[in-house]
Amino acid sequence: MKMLDRRTGWMLAAVAMAQSGVAAAEAAKVKAAVSEILPVSMAEPGAIPLYPQVRGKKAKAAEAENWTVVRGEGRSVRNVTVPTLTPFLPEAGKANGAAVVVAPGGGFMALSMDHEGYKVARQLADRGIAAFVLKYRLIPTPADQQEANRAIIARLGAAFRGGPDVPKLEKPEATEDAITALRMVRADAAKWGVDPARVGMIGFSAGAITALNTVLQAPADQRPAFFGYVYGPQTAVAVPADAPPMFDAIAMDDQLFKTMGFPIVEAWHKAKRKVEIHGYQKGYHGFGLGRPGTTTTLLMDEFHAWLAMQGFLGSQTKK
Repeated sequence: MKMLDRRTGWMLAAVAMAQSGVAAAEAAKVKAAVSEILPVSMAEPGAIPLYPQVRGKKAKAAEAENWTVVRGEGRSVRNVTVPTLTPFLPEAGKANGAAVVVAPGGGFMALSMDHEGYKVARQLADRGIAAFVLKYRLIPTPADQQEANRAIIARLGAAFRGGPDVPKLEKPEATEDAITALRMVRADAAKWGVDPARVGMIGFSAGAITALNTVLQAPADQRPAFFGYVYGPQTAVAVPADAPPMFDAIAMDDQLFKTMGFPIVEAWHKAKRKVEIHGYQKGYHGFGLGRPGTTTTLLMDEFHAWLAMQGFLGSQTKK
């Protein structure tokens, strides 16, 4: 367990409590490894609001966000009500015309903006792919960090425990934000130097769920052209007849979302849609760009190679 990142730690603690019946009071003992609280002005440079805002509304809403630096992960945010998109563009002459909207995870109650957002986007940009980090709307949590820890663990524990009256880990607005982000990138494709037909997504954990929901719920012409599904639930879904190619990556020892034989991959395959699976021997949940000492460190190389195989990395933007 020493290898696990801090965000993964509280997620697994919630699951353990749900499975073992640990009293709610025990949740108070779990503390986030927050080393610094950031002002919003320092946390999100270059971000673009997804929706037109009434004057003063964005600033007021942003003030309610809780930005922190988590040891081992970097910037994280809670209580997002004003979604944004932060572009990371390739160097001049390096762009290949593809674009990816990056959706970080965090149980729909936080977003791991560095670990599963900005760092991912920089690696994509280094490979000539325009990347856009999506800060989507979240389930509210208390402003106080320790109270938030207790609320997050309680909700996660209840969700994994199951039953008819427990809160679900979902946020429909996150899917709406993802669809809007794809629409925004395509509308400004010329500005960003990308091909509207080659705009996809990659999501991690809750971000993977958001990417999948976007595929399942968006009108066909607004879906991502492709999507990376990184340590998302492996349960089967009803696959649209024209579903985009899926790149599924998960560690075989993922404690949150068991592989279960990869039913979601089987569903994609049976629907005769393009799909690739990377089941890493080790890595746990939340490995991000890769956990040192494991083959999860190959994630971005493999995702890039897969995009090339699909024909999404043309040397020039299509007219």
